[in-house]
Amino acid sequence: MARRAARACLVAFSGLLLASLLAVAPARAAQCGGDFDTFLAAIGREAQAQGVSRAVIDQAFAGVTADPAVLAFDRRQRYTFKKSFEEYAATRVVPARVKRARTLLQKHAALLGRVERQFGVPKELLMAIWTLESDNGTGDMGKLPVIRTIATLAHDCRRTELFQGELMAALKIVQRGDLPLRDMIGAFAGELGQTQFLPSSYIKYGVDYDGNGHVDLRHSVPDVLASTANLLKVNGWQPGAPFGEGTQNFEVMREWNRSVIYRKTMHLFAERLTE
Repeated sequence: MARRAARACLVAFSGLLLASLLAVAPARAAQCGGDFDTFLAAIGREAQAQGVSRAVIDQAFAGVTADPAVLAFDRRQRYTFKKSFEEYAATRVVPARVKRARTLLQKHAALLGRVERQFGVPKELLMAIWTLESDNGTGDMGKLPVIRTIATLAHDCRRTELFQGELMAALKIVQRGDLPLRDMIGAFAGELGQTQFLPSSYIKYGVDYDGNGHVDLRHSVPDVLASTANLLKVNGWQPGAPFGEGTQNFEVMREWNRSVIYRKTMHLFAERLTE
């Protein structure tokens, strides 16, 4: 998976949500619908059974209510582009973004080189993803409390198993000490950080690349870049191979975003950085 509504629709669900499907358990204990507090209590019991402390659960769920705005947004999404590739790319691959990305390629040259050697993903593609997702951490990473957002979607019966899994993963991020609850802020499907990982992807692909003992995808550039590369590597990225439309790596990029238009935009942005 336009900034916020379109990007959340596009990137959140069309992209990382697909990668998260493999990480979510097929069945959950909590019954969707009904009383919201009863639902959270059932989730809390399951979280405890999976090793989340009672203190973390109580803190995370304190005062949490369903968010009707999240449900409204979810129901009006269509998960498709209404623009052609040329129209869409013209709004994303713009000179100011490319200029900043080139500057950051130089600034983080040593880090990007190390990540590329270890994971096999070209530094230009990593920079393209980082730029398109959040303007390299300077743009909109979402403003919604992740626990409330995902709890709302999990309580709703449309995709309860998926989002119950995401809610469990979000609690584990706090339990592990990767992010404090105050930093669990994201977009309309619970996406987190500078390259917008869903919580299950955060748990599955996150890499502590700065060596501080935590995976911090909001503040740590090394963690952000290595985790992004790891997602692609784990899903079959072929080092040194092309990644334009029609290639195996282009298909691997489906794990980032299933939209052909978005993936072509990722490729175009990366190409601009080699010019």
